[in-house]
Amino acid sequence: MRIAIFSDSWYPYVSGVNRSIEIFKMELEKRGHRVFLFVPACGNRDQEEPGIYRFTSLPAVFNPGFRLAIPFSPRLTKTVKELSVDLIHSQSPMIMGRAGMYCSRRLDLPLVFTHHTLYDLYTHYAGALAGPATRYLTSYVRRYANRCDLVITPTGIVAERLSERGITAPLRAVSTGVVLDEFEQCDQNWLHRSLNLDQNTPLILCVARLGLEKNIYLLLDSFARINQRLPETRLVLAGLGPLRNKIRPYAKSLGLEDRFFLLDREFSRRDLASIYASADLFLYPSVTETQGIIINEAHAAGLPVVAVGAHGVAEMVEDGVDGILTEPDPDALAGAAVKVLEDQALRESLSRGAYQAARRITSGQMAEKMISVYQEVLSGKSGG
Repeated sequence: MRIAIFSDSWYPYVSGVNRSIEIFKMELEKRGHRVFLFVPACGNRDQEEPGIYRFTSLPAVFNPGFRLAIPFSPRLTKTVKELSVDLIHSQSPMIMGRAGMYCSRRLDLPLVFTHHTLYDLYTHYAGALAGPATRYLTSYVRRYANRCDLVITPTGIVAERLSERGITAPLRAVSTGVVLDEFEQCDQNWLHRSLNLDQNTPLILCVARLGLEKNIYLLLDSFARINQRLPETRLVLAGLGPLRNKIRPYAKSLGLEDRFFLLDREFSRRDLASIYASADLFLYPSVTETQGIIINEAHAAGLPVVAVGAHGVAEMVEDGVDGILTEPDPDALAGAAVKVLEDQALRESLSRGAYQAARRITSGQMAEKMISVYQEVLSGKSGG
């Protein structure tokens, strides 16, 4: 198959959507399929990128590093046609998603849409206009999705939610798998060595975008309670985002300045895997995740997960088997984390469950599932 992916985001911007696209592209191409990307340009990036078509873009004021494409090109449909594309896969209902829909209509190609994000949970960035923005986005995304041949969701829970919101297009759940090869031969002392900590120091890890929707303040509030009960613990937060300059002052206000480490830079995949492998527990407070790729990565490193049981995370963590799910409350998160850290037998049991969970959702397995979905659409069996 020859697949054209249209996305409003691509590297060097870092996001879960990009990581999902990257993993599926890699696995599909391993299996002999061709994947072409239609994405925003990113400044003065002149190097050749085979199979990647970039559009002139503008910086997004609301999100530093993000680019807004201007996909007005008389060659767009001609290029897609010349590539002999079989199917268009949109990763967003916005600018590039509209461009993908335009091409699908002009060239009579099937259109698949991955609903990565529960967009209404991000309207806090609109400030006083959050209410109207939520209503508009919900209606807009529903109309877009219902014009697609099939909608992919990261988890079954998200599919149920979209169905309740009036999306009547066929829905299929296909998660982003974890690349297990990245977690072989990890350096389990990476964090302790890099942060100059004793090797016996218990480390709690969170990897997340530094945005309000990830509940970073709840993370710090929870850790403050954990550290009161287990003073030897330290918290490591790895990520980038708009809150990066506010997190350290907040941690200081909680008295955590020498017990909290913010790794606000990019890491290679190998180093990131070692960061996971260096920790004792993964603590995740977000209530907006549709699938939580990082949950799968934490599992691949054998990390027990303590997380808020909301949306996609509730499907990715089996409570009591590979992690513990709680309410979005600092006392609840802290209590669960302390329980895991103090009970070695429980921690080891959850760690074994985490390893097993990761091996049920590998990148290769999920790519095979995606191929089946594509074939279903191309054969007209999806009902879209």
